[in-house]
Amino acid sequence: MRITLLILTLASAATPALAAEVFTVQSTRLTDEKAVFATVESRDVVPARARIGGTVASLTVREGDEVAEGQVIGVVADQKLALRIQALDAEINGLKSQLAQAEVDLGRAQALAKGGAVSRQTLDQAATTAQVAASSLKARQAERALAAQQLEEGEVKAPTSGRVLAVPLTAGSVVMPGDVLASVAAKNYVLRLHVPERATNFLKAGQTVRVDGRDLGADGAKFGTVSLVYPRIEDGNVIADADLKGLGDYFVGQRIEVWIPAGERHSFVIPSHLIETRFGIDYVHRRAPDGEIDAIPIQRGRDFPSPEMPDGIEILSGLRAGDVLVSQ
Repeated sequence: MRITLLILTLASAATPALAAEVFTVQSTRLTDEKAVFATVESRDVVPARARIGGTVASLTVREGDEVAEGQVIGVVADQKLALRIQALDAEINGLKSQLAQAEVDLGRAQALAKGGAVSRQTLDQAATTAQVAASSLKARQAERALAAQQLEEGEVKAPTSGRVLAVPLTAGSVVMPGDVLASVAAKNYVLRLHVPERATNFLKAGQTVRVDGRDLGADGAKFGTVSLVYPRIEDGNVIADADLKGLGDYFVGQRIEVWIPAGERHSFVIPSHLIETRFGIDYVHRRAPDGEIDAIPIQRGRDFPSPEMPDGIEILSGLRAGDVLVSQ
């Protein structure tokens, strides 16, 4: 081994080499993980409802379309509203004529009253007639504004920005006030976990969960954070939401395998690229206090990736705390 080190020293003197990576083995508190399935869900799925009854005249969206808040996604038409507006327009025109005649009669009565040609009662009667005509005109105009507003409310608008999940109706369908024309999922997608109730003692808001990036079309592990644990247990499962970047904004209901915390223990974790496998046996290169480097056989455990060590792997035997490992 000393001869090998001498040769390496002479070679390095002749050719510059990259500095070897040094890693100090330390005891680490590991969190055991349990695999559960989760589904990609929208935190808010909001229905776009009809505000008036009638017939669906048009639908401008279909499943999968992206909509913005306030965008018109359909129109509900009620022919009776258009007929009512026409009737009110005719009635308003008649009341305008009555009001004009009443104002003329009132002006004539006022002129005659100055000369004493008519009584005070006749003048008051003309004033009352003009006032009643004006009030009737205002009432009909208000009714027309109400009918026009109801006609405008036939436009069904997206309640939030997001993705259209379902459109249960078609053009020509008869709807009542409150019927759903489309369901819109807001863009804030989350992972909805279904955890067996016996594991609820280990699941708390703020904990980190791990997802295989291949399920999301990415490389390596992805990490999320539990944002909410629902207090209601359904069918023996606790429901929890986890925030995770890279969930996309299209598919809802996709099933993904998620690893959640299930207890803690102490062990050793090292980067996997420091391990060399020869003839089916795993070795690491340990540097002794005198500088000599030895190849030490180890027994590897399962992968323990983390944000700080993406290629972390547990070592079951062969290492002690304080060992200094170097890359070769």
